[in-house]
Amino acid sequence: MDQTLLQRIKLKYGIVGNHDGLNRAIEIALKIAPVDLSVLIQGENGVGKEIFPKIIHDNSLRKGKRYFAVNCGAIPEGTIDSELFGHEKGAFTGAIEKREGYFSVANGGTLFLDEVGELPLSTQARLLRVLETGEYIRVGSSEVMKTDVRIVAATNVNMEQAIANGKFREDLYYRLNSVSIVIPPLRERGKDIALLFKKFALEMSEKYHMPPIRLNDAAQEMLMGYSWPGNVRQLKNIAESMSVTSETREITPDTLAKYMPTEQAHRQIVAVGNEQKSGGFENEREILYQILFDLRRDVNELKKALNNRTRSSNESHVQEQRAGTTLKWEEAEKIAPLIEAEEIKEGENAEAPHSLDALEKELIEKVLARNNGRRKQAAAELGISERTLYRKIKEYGLE
Repeated sequence: MDQTLLQRIKLKYGIVGNHDGLNRAIEIALKIAPVDLSVLIQGENGVGKEIFPKIIHDNSLRKGKRYFAVNCGAIPEGTIDSELFGHEKGAFTGAIEKREGYFSVANGGTLFLDEVGELPLSTQARLLRVLETGEYIRVGSSEVMKTDVRIVAATNVNMEQAIANGKFREDLYYRLNSVSIVIPPLRERGKDIALLFKKFALEMSEKYHMPPIRLNDAAQEMLMGYSWPGNVRQLKNIAESMSVTSETREITPDTLAKYMPTEQAHRQIVAVGNEQKSGGFENEREILYQILFDLRRDVNELKKALNNRTRSSNESHVQEQRAGTTLKWEEAEKIAPLIEAEEIKEGENAEAPHSLDALEKELIEKVLARNNGRRKQAAAELGISERTLYRKIKEYGLE
């Protein structure tokens, strides 16, 4: 790609860095801009996905038309259809007048759908129809409307996993993903991290008329070794905070450490329905399953420990001592029937299991499926040994 053009684009849109993945993303955006195809931009939160739809629009044949950016994840499910497609007066409570949606207002231009993976399935069906035919219907209307809008979508969701879990329509994914642009996370961009930090520090210096902060070599190495779960957005926040509050303009590792959060696992593309135990499960029902599973295991272990002790006149005293911070198994036995009797619903037609055995079996099935039948990983997620998992598989006939 022409380096002069590349640098001009970076300067215009405030893009800093020379990482190959970043340059490749800019190159693809410029190449597909004149071609009226849908584009899907993928990357973690905070990597700067919102810049690329502007590059595409400004270099397309639609550049003289309107450009709208819509954060799909920020609009409540009950109003998203109205926001996108419009509604008729009286279509629902509060619809006191007719309203045009984004597809009408942006007609002829470009519509950027950020966090498109958060759209409800009903809205996905409407969006698919627009992409296929250019037609849509306002909420509360029967009149078919026409629009000519180019869609650029972005997501931090693992779309393949979302499709597998029934959270996103496969046909819509392929419609949106005519061209894919992947934005690399900050931790993979090496020296770009130091360049971005310098940019943010200089901007603060110029805006507030203060001496800029500077990293020494050791601090720069420390900065580039961090995982940056919040990506560019997090780096900017730290640079701005340090510019205002640091007592020294020469930043050392000791100074930097005061502003950087404790290192933790970086945030990958969100895998819908594939969260690990430490990060939660896909819905409240599965969280309850895991709590019950853990409770049952604790109760069984406590039973074994108590049964192995000699039953004597002071048995009750021993049990009180052992209770400590752990739930007594007698108390757990009282709680379990209440939990078993509680109906757990998932949708109007879902059949809820009514016993700990059923709950335990269903959770094991889910975790095995999520790990593609790999028992070692499944056992680790459940917090039990492989031997125990193997026994449970045989017990419930899950082989």
